[in-house]
Amino acid sequence: MCAFFYRTHFMQRWEHVGHLPVPTGPCITKADTKSVNSIGNGSILAVSSRHQNQLCETKMADIIGEYVDRLITVEMRNRAMNHNIIAPIYNEARREGGGRPITARAAEALVDRVGAGDVVMIVTGAGYAPEVPNGESDGPPGAAALARALFWGLKAVPVYVTEVCHAPPVIASSNAAGIMIREYELAKNRRMGAAIFTAPEAQSEIRGWARKLLDDLKPKAIVTIERLGPNENGIVHYSTGVAPEGCVNIAPLIAQATERGILTIGIGDNGNEIGFGRIHPFMQDFHPYGRETQTDKPGGAVTVTATDIFLPASVSNWGAYGVAAMLGFLLKNRDLVQTPELEKRIVQACLEAGGWEMRYCTSRFIVDGTEGESSMAIVQLLRDMVRLNIAEPDRGLSHGQMKKTEGTRE
Repeated sequence: MCAFFYRTHFMQRWEHVGHLPVPTGPCITKADTKSVNSIGNGSILAVSSRHQNQLCETKMADIIGEYVDRLITVEMRNRAMNHNIIAPIYNEARREGGGRPITARAAEALVDRVGAGDVVMIVTGAGYAPEVPNGESDGPPGAAALARALFWGLKAVPVYVTEVCHAPPVIASSNAAGIMIREYELAKNRRMGAAIFTAPEAQSEIRGWARKLLDDLKPKAIVTIERLGPNENGIVHYSTGVAPEGCVNIAPLIAQATERGILTIGIGDNGNEIGFGRIHPFMQDFHPYGRETQTDKPGGAVTVTATDIFLPASVSNWGAYGVAAMLGFLLKNRDLVQTPELEKRIVQACLEAGGWEMRYCTSRFIVDGTEGESSMAIVQLLRDMVRLNIAEPDRGLSHGQMKKTEGTRE
């Protein structure tokens, strides 16, 4: 039986099978230890050659996912805000989710569940009057970027779900991304862009509206991006412990989707967004407003609403870009991630439509305190990560041949 060998200095980490340390780094997973044929002096692992290609293909998603996750969780915050929080939050979310890179899990789930013509709901919208009457610049651009990746990559039908007040920035962002907002029938039956549905403004109507929406659209997945969720007492808060007025709680849509077995993915950055419910006990003790708020209302600012997969990011938009990048990797198409120039157009369209930066409530080219150019840099790095990882192996002209080791199959 032909075998290939992996030297341990290429490995990322070790697991134990019995008393033997077995590396689970690139091209090797913990489950693959069943395929171990022999272990030499502790520095070489031999695996059946019939598994080699399968192992490498599976593990490559984890390799690029690792670095995509690192990029989108680089924290950039003024120290007057909740800061030095993303790394611990991400680590807990990843642990709770089983240990694999989260963008990889999210993208794989979408590829597995969503086919051509299937509806994917994208729920977004945060920020309210009087500070930002039409919401903020974190959310709609990420929603538009992910809709674009789903539309071109999976030939899915993106359907935005938001509140009436948040609709203008969502529409502007999507149109700027080249995913035109059309009537649902045109989007569904003729693949003409995306559709949008707005929630009732009366909380008492939400449950019935959610039920009908799921009955009519039959989505295969729902992704929430910077969408606020309620705490343990059903109250929605900003991450700073302030309870906005005029906010509608859309979380019943997620609860009903979960009951129906519809895939749900939540992306957030500060504890109060849908998805954080997966790590609610951790967040109660970790977050400054985990158990109290700046109001006299009971409970903390952290939401209890969970999703099947939860992805924390430094900026929620960046989380959506990370999922788009992993879709690009899995589908071998880096253009599923927008160019920096397109990213600029999307964010500017959001700002001009009233989706302002939240810190000082202006239309400056800023998202969550970070300059717009930083988001442009993020998408460029993601695009290049995808490009390099989907390209054919190529060492160029100056690096010679790859070193061959004993047992390597030609």
